[in-house]
Amino acid sequence: MSIAGAQADVRRIFRGGYSGPLVSAILWAGANTVYFLVSPGAAMAVLFFGGMLIFPLSAVILRLTSGSAMLPKGHPSTALAMQSAFTVPLGLLIAIALGSYEPILFFPASLIIVGAHYLVFMSLYGMRVFAVLAAALLLVGTVGIFVVPEIGAISGWIGAIVFAAFAPVLYRTGVARQV
Repeated sequence: MSIAGAQADVRRIFRGGYSGPLVSAILWAGANTVYFLVSPGAAMAVLFFGGMLIFPLSAVILRLTSGSAMLPKGHPSTALAMQSAFTVPLGLLIAIALGSYEPILFFPASLIIVGAHYLVFMSLYGMRVFAVLAAALLLVGTVGIFVVPEIGAISGWIGAIVFAAFAPVLYRTGVARQV
């Protein structure tokens, strides 16, 4: 199978990858709400453990809307997708350590980690729009750490807005590439 063929499969089966950012928008908004209503530590737990549910919940959305949510057994893109996915919880351990010392830095650091993980999606899906999503998340995280640290406490909500804005763009871009 060619790289272009594998990318076309990923775009078709995952509908441009829209469901992950859709679930992420809800998770990030919820985690940032927990930050203020419960505690920063609870927010870290919500984002870390909730992040492990992003793919399963995304798969449920895909099954409900398109009937398909998994690459065929032995598909050449499966390993790359899994390797990319495992970078996030490992990276979040660093964000949690940083947030344990300075809670306001947790969400910005997490946005940088998640944004970097989306760079691989350009190759996985063959869609350059993932570079824009990655850049937006990296920008919010970087500004929240180095430029305006005061937005760190609300940067999870800002990230949620970015995810929500990109979900329909990814869907349209992925579906448009099918024709």
